[in-house]
Amino acid sequence: MKKIGFDPQKYIEEQSKYILERVNKFDKLYLEFGGKLIGDKHAKRVLPGFDEDAKIKLLYKLREKAEIVICVYAGDIERNKIRGDFGIPYDMDVMKLIDDLREYELEVNSVVITRYEGQPSAKRFITKLERRGIKVYTHVAIEGYPSDVDAIVSEEGYGKNPYIATTKPIVVVTAPGPGSGKLATCLNQLYHEHRLGNAAGYSKFETFPVWNISLKHPLNIAYEAATVDLKDVNMLDYFHFEKYNEVAVNYNRDLEMFPVIKRIIEKITGKESMYQSPTDMGVNRVGFGITDDEVIKDASRQEIIRRSFSTECDFKKGLLDEEVLNRMRIIMEELALKKTDRVAVLPARQYAERLKAKSENQDSVSVIAFEMPDGRVITGRSSCLMDSCSAAILNSIKVLANIADEIPLLSPAVLETIQKLKTEDLHSRVSALNANEVLIALSISAVINPTAKLAYEKLSGLKDVQAHSTVMLNNEAEQILRQLGIDVTCDPVYPSENLYYV
Repeated sequence: MKKIGFDPQKYIEEQSKYILERVNKFDKLYLEFGGKLIGDKHAKRVLPGFDEDAKIKLLYKLREKAEIVICVYAGDIERNKIRGDFGIPYDMDVMKLIDDLREYELEVNSVVITRYEGQPSAKRFITKLERRGIKVYTHVAIEGYPSDVDAIVSEEGYGKNPYIATTKPIVVVTAPGPGSGKLATCLNQLYHEHRLGNAAGYSKFETFPVWNISLKHPLNIAYEAATVDLKDVNMLDYFHFEKYNEVAVNYNRDLEMFPVIKRIIEKITGKESMYQSPTDMGVNRVGFGITDDEVIKDASRQEIIRRSFSTECDFKKGLLDEEVLNRMRIIMEELALKKTDRVAVLPARQYAERLKAKSENQDSVSVIAFEMPDGRVITGRSSCLMDSCSAAILNSIKVLANIADEIPLLSPAVLETIQKLKTEDLHSRVSALNANEVLIALSISAVINPTAKLAYEKLSGLKDVQAHSTVMLNNEAEQILRQLGIDVTCDPVYPSENLYYV
């Protein structure tokens, strides 16, 4: 059984109370939300028991007092930057986020396109949003930002960007990913609010690093692993220690930016800032939800290993440079972690080696191993009929349903018909059925086949499975596994010599 080390209810109560305390210090609070607002898989993995939708549920609790502004950097739209966990570009993620927020009865005020220079893709996106009734603002890059405070806090700085009219005491400023301009948007609003005579303030809600646990705690190191491409490094908040003689953890970018942000706020408000450290600016209370530190440490170590595999695969695909790869290796060495500390890795590799010894076709050796929540390991291999993900899913739900291995869940005739449609009618060069196709076949078979129905009903039992593949999976396979609640890692090996058809 999965061990729990975090109390989500205690966290939401503590967090909402603390945010409201901060709100009460101002007429209006601009709250910069870092990380993922919905579906925070990283937090869920490193804090077993954490609700991946805790942030959105927190906002739902505060919905009468809150409205949302979404920022997206025009350059990210232009280069079609992809959000890795959903496999969709940032512009599509903004629209998805608006839909999700509306489902929680949260008011989306507007979308801000930051550092806008008339980029064609960004311009098309603005048109698309406006024709769907979404208010859109554009902010230009400010010359001298962030160091020239006098230029920034002036009519030629923040004054050039439009004011976003807001009405509620909490304005949450969020984005699809880092570097989207959330901070600049908050400070831009502060400038206009104070020119209008409104007592507005700024705070930051960033789940990681966790300020009130040790610098080298695996939970905080897991954050470094998660942001290794951004070159984030955790550090002691020396501003906080100097002022309060209290140890707190923050990260390099916030520490570097703090003196500038403090000066900008003081320039805008005309008085000394209430914040004496980056930690002061934050409202994060996630550390107070931890109930079992050892469980959190173990989960964080596993997350670091998972991130290490991900980094190596991205390097193999040409998405990261060698400096990032080496930094990830240093993090692994810092905690004396090995790839094989992930339970599913060795069984997958060993099975693949056995298959490789028997096979002349090296492209066909693809194995995935599932570590089930009860500790059992179940494998699946690719074949001419289906890929390894499909095989592992079917094998696993058969085990969960106590169905003998020799009993087929799907009629070979049905699978062959689907395969014929795929290759002969739809002209696919990949004949093996993928997980999506096999699951559709299973769901149809479940209507008329009691055995298939029994297995189909066990799909929910795959939640929290830890998986490892001996080859890199395509985006579609990763998405299917993610939707089933399976965390998968891959060896940095291409499944074939083909450059496109994999």
